[in-house]
Amino acid sequence: MLAIQIDRTGGPEVLEPKTLPDPEPGPGQIRIRHGAVGLNFVETYQRSGLYPMALPKVLGQEAAGTVDAVGEGVTRFHVGDRAGYVSGSSGAYAERAVIDEGKAVKLPDHVSDEDAAAVLLKGLTVEMLVRRVYPLKSGQTALVHAAAGGVGQLLVQWAKAIGATVIATAGSAEKLKIASAHGADHLVSYAEADWADRVRALTGGPGVQVAYDGVGKDTFDGSRKSLAKRGFLVLYGGASGPAPAIDPLALMRGGSLYLTRPTLFDYTADTAELDAAAEALFALMRGGKLKVAVGQRFALKDAADAHRALEGRRTTGSTLLIP
Repeated sequence: MLAIQIDRTGGPEVLEPKTLPDPEPGPGQIRIRHGAVGLNFVETYQRSGLYPMALPKVLGQEAAGTVDAVGEGVTRFHVGDRAGYVSGSSGAYAERAVIDEGKAVKLPDHVSDEDAAAVLLKGLTVEMLVRRVYPLKSGQTALVHAAAGGVGQLLVQWAKAIGATVIATAGSAEKLKIASAHGADHLVSYAEADWADRVRALTGGPGVQVAYDGVGKDTFDGSRKSLAKRGFLVLYGGASGPAPAIDPLALMRGGSLYLTRPTLFDYTADTAELDAAAEALFALMRGGKLKVAVGQRFALKDAADAHRALEGRRTTGSTLLIP
């Protein structure tokens, strides 16, 4: 099979097409023939060596396709079933991959391979954020940072589907327009020196019930200052760098605040939880309340070009590799 393997870390040029043996599923495993592979920014960190990995390595953690082989004892899937997965390990930059059956989800007819590969990691993350980390309710107000990004767009849509008011932030007028197009009620630019005060003013003074912050360093303090009493700061990423350390007393002084730093794989470690999360995601997609934006497609063999586009900020929405 064709796979994109790195033998050393470095720039996009280290992503080399290789011909590797087809992997064989062991007990409890399935093999998926990929129809589409999702590209995520974390893979540029792995490729560059910022996130060290044992080499050689086939990158990629998100894909969708058709089951073409099953191992001994598999009960969740049969050959011919459509399946998608998000894996904490790698191996998706390939025509086929093997995964434990309990880590894959069945794809309904209304979700294409491309949509699944584009949405699973981001969509399951959003499900975790709005349904389980902080169960957002109709009538509440949520602050969504980087609202024009992949996760941000889905967060805005899901929060609106729940019936919440969304205050969206972004770094440019163009990105704020994207957030508005996805349903955000209020728009706040990071260029405003007192943007946290503006967020609080938009609530009439009390602040927001929850801040969903995937930016980290640059927004952490402002997120905290935007919260109402007993509000939740959900820090789920650090696009601008790690968030600063915080004295627990600052949470008390801010109004008995809560702070959490969730990771998706702690919320999908149980197969039943994974299935329930995927069902909720696919239901919103079926109802048209959650729309997936595939911005660009690259042939699998051109993964290096895809990485160049991603790092060069020349992409919008999700980026796919097509085997």
